[in-house]
Amino acid sequence: MADMIYPPKPRPGDRIAILSPSAGLPAVFPDVYELGLSRLRDEFGLTPVEFPTTRAAAASARERAQDITAAFADPSISAVMASIGGDDQITVLRHLDDDVIRANPKPFFGFSDNTNLLNHLFGLGVVAFHGGAVMTSLARGGAMHPLSASSLRAALFTPGWHELTASADFGDEPNDWADAALRAVPPPMSPADGWTWEGPQRVVAGPLWGGCLEILSWLLQAGLVAPPERFDGHVLVLETSEDMPSAADVYYTLRSMGERGMLGRFAAVLVGRAKAWNFDRRNTAEQKAAYRAEQRAAIRRAVAAYAPDAVLVFDLDIGHTDPQQILPIGGDARVDGVARRISVRY
Repeated sequence: MADMIYPPKPRPGDRIAILSPSAGLPAVFPDVYELGLSRLRDEFGLTPVEFPTTRAAAASARERAQDITAAFADPSISAVMASIGGDDQITVLRHLDDDVIRANPKPFFGFSDNTNLLNHLFGLGVVAFHGGAVMTSLARGGAMHPLSASSLRAALFTPGWHELTASADFGDEPNDWADAALRAVPPPMSPADGWTWEGPQRVVAGPLWGGCLEILSWLLQAGLVAPPERFDGHVLVLETSEDMPSAADVYYTLRSMGERGMLGRFAAVLVGRAKAWNFDRRNTAEQKAAYRAEQRAAIRRAVAAYAPDAVLVFDLDIGHTDPQQILPIGGDARVDGVARRISVRY
């Protein structure tokens, strides 16, 4: 198993690079972006530093890669955070200077399309952090969710083990960014039922790997994922986006991972609560519940076929739903199927 490097953590007062490695949405919704920046300053004590493409609406893949490489190379920068996700970050990866990044490891925060960079850093042996983009949890209407804020603060500043907790509430209906009046209004939330544990009742420990399932599928198709044996004893993280893939597509991706000889190597599988609403698919509560149940059944089916000894946990607060807890990709995790506790090392 390759040794993973935990980059040095920033401290309050440090400079943090804010990049747009995917979509240039800070140019489209500057007020939302500025709200996230202000919270980084006021609540976390960090100094955001923008690069040439951070507010560019249509920067090329090469230009975005240059900013990523420059942010890692800059000795005055202590951490790197994505503004938002998108859908084409996979085109950026081949333009990166891996020697520079490997020689200057820094904590990187992002999720969704940033699964590309998380996987790339994993391949370079650098622990990176799934979650924490500027325009999502940081720019949440009203205030950051307390669980999101505490998790991000711990991941940013506090080394050592951190126990994840199941949130008492959750949401997947974000405010409309086009409506400035909603900046001060929290998004709608619903009671949460907690995590669902399945599979063997045992304790497993290993490095985390994964992210947004749709992006993982693209990376697998492009041959940009490590060989199956690299994942022996790892803990797989899965969550899905506002694209709301069908249960069949979720199953097909996991089935392909199984046939690749990959899925069965994971000791545990952690699954985020599926986002089941978007502005173009405004599902009712009943439709949301049905969608989530179908996705769980699809994942359960694939895990039973290819990884029957894996501990399986559903409905974590990660990724595209609110609140959002941070996971260290490549970092250590403990999944206790007996006591039903999950800890990660930040």
